[in-house]
Amino acid sequence: MDLGLAGKVVIVTGGDKGIGGGITRALAKEGAIPVIVARDVNAIQKIQAELKAAGARSHAVTAELSRPEECERAVREALAAAGRLDALVNNAGVNDGVGLEAGNPEQFVVSLKKNLLHYYCMAHYALPALKAARGSIVNIGSKVAITGQGRTSGYAASKGGIMGLTREWAVELLPYGIRVNSVLPAEVMTPLYERWINTFPDPKAKLASIISKIPLEKRMTTSEEIAAMVVFLISSQSGHTTGQHLIVDGGYVHLDRALT
Repeated sequence: MDLGLAGKVVIVTGGDKGIGGGITRALAKEGAIPVIVARDVNAIQKIQAELKAAGARSHAVTAELSRPEECERAVREALAAAGRLDALVNNAGVNDGVGLEAGNPEQFVVSLKKNLLHYYCMAHYALPALKAARGSIVNIGSKVAITGQGRTSGYAASKGGIMGLTREWAVELLPYGIRVNSVLPAEVMTPLYERWINTFPDPKAKLASIISKIPLEKRMTTSEEIAAMVVFLISSQSGHTTGQHLIVDGGYVHLDRALT
């Protein structure tokens, strides 16, 4: 299926590795031009070299997205480099373990800045270009917003906020033809996920316990499977889809309990 993304410019925050890296690669394979916005210079250079070797174009902006002024600069530099913007993928974030008991109000606010504030800032500063292109926004959320996890209040609040903003923006931006959707992963092996799983006394046992609860094929979702949904939502093939939360998780969130 030709998704019609050749030459389209797409900002991907945190597009250097993990789920974001998968999205960047999927966009490049479709002929789109990803603009990677992240703070890890080495990771950015690595994925750009990979894309260049495959004959794909890309741009990159190094930015600390927890600062609104950095978000504004990132959008400005992306537009200067690429000349237009057809879609925004808000993806960057970290499950930082700021809990109710093991946390404090100051840490909670910092967590919101890491995981929620830049979603708003990037969309705000990108909006004029998205209006000109009748573009789209895809927000990457998390199953934590639905299920909870424990000991991660800041992250959970942020991901719940992302779900709310997705519907809010879908309504507000209807007059401009801008579609807004979110994709909610559950268990995906990324560098951050691997770091988290290794905090348990027996990481292998913990991982096996999680995988045993994933109904479809008893395996984790891949970054490529998340990316495929994101790329589809950006494309005109999903041209009548907006305000939706798509859960890509092998049935983990809704089917596991039904099957037990």
